[in-house]
Amino acid sequence: MNSRERVLAIIDNRTPDRVPLMPITMMFAADQIGVKYGRYISDYRVLVEAQLRTAEKFGIDQVSCISDPAREAADLGANVRFFDDQPPVADEAQAFLADKKILASLKFPDPLGGGRMHDRVKAAALLKEKIAGEKIVEGWIEGPCGQAANLRGINTLMLDFYDDPAFVRDLLEFVVEMELRFARAQMEAGAELMGVGDPATSLVGPAIFAEFIFPAQKKLVDGLKAMGLRTRSHICGKTRAILKGRGELGYDIVDLDSMVPMAEARAKMPGQVMLGNVDTVKYMRNGTASEVTAAVAKCHQDTGEKYIIGAGCEVPRDTPAANMFALRDYAQSHKPHPVTARN
Repeated sequence: MNSRERVLAIIDNRTPDRVPLMPITMMFAADQIGVKYGRYISDYRVLVEAQLRTAEKFGIDQVSCISDPAREAADLGANVRFFDDQPPVADEAQAFLADKKILASLKFPDPLGGGRMHDRVKAAALLKEKIAGEKIVEGWIEGPCGQAANLRGINTLMLDFYDDPAFVRDLLEFVVEMELRFARAQMEAGAELMGVGDPATSLVGPAIFAEFIFPAQKKLVDGLKAMGLRTRSHICGKTRAILKGRGELGYDIVDLDSMVPMAEARAKMPGQVMLGNVDTVKYMRNGTASEVTAAVAKCHQDTGEKYIIGAGCEVPRDTPAANMFALRDYAQSHKPHPVTARN
């Protein structure tokens, strides 16, 4: 199997030849080709070169368009702060939707309109051209809660759940439709797998998740699957309280941060393909190669079947190469646990 076939096999409930390896690499990838991160996020050709070189060097089974959470917000006209060698960020002090009335007049940005969304679409197209079916091309969009936080300000949004639930529902509905349009453009350019990053979801409790986030996420993932996309959910942070709900959303792959015990997640999501969750700081950045090997072996053991290797979140930029090679070597030398039938 090549890398693409390996990832599709585990998603499609078949047994791949070995455990897939799909860590998130962004700043780490930029550093592999010696470019400042400001160039990585602003020029799709730089991103593509970094992704291809990193995947080849470390045996990674996907190449990804992931870069930062501010592409859609920037194209809407939000205040986004850019840096020379750090990811851009939506400016909460000047939140785009500080005035809630603006939402009613918002128009969806054109993913092919020459802005930051278009740059990501171009990345998907170039990755498809360069990789020729050898590795799966992963697009990326922001999830409902995370994007709402980008536009409204994360602290204000958390109050809105209580103070103005009708506005929150309208905002989430707008976000879901915007992200589906963005995902379609990436898919038509060449992405087969769509990653959905929604870190702000880790900050809400089970009640808010069930009332607001689950319905929005469900509409999003159902829309992605209706297009024919495979799907990946990435939520940074502690999501132990919403594990069962995450498993019921229908994502093909669920990423888990190192704050979540893999054995507990498996108990709550018995049939789910799970990815993770080697500690990004303790092991990937600060540990030794042997410690990384032991950590990924523990993740594999605790997860059992339907497991993909990855770090808990983005691989830190100053992670030693030896530690990434440890992930690669484990993946290349270990067969997956066979998939068993479940009721």
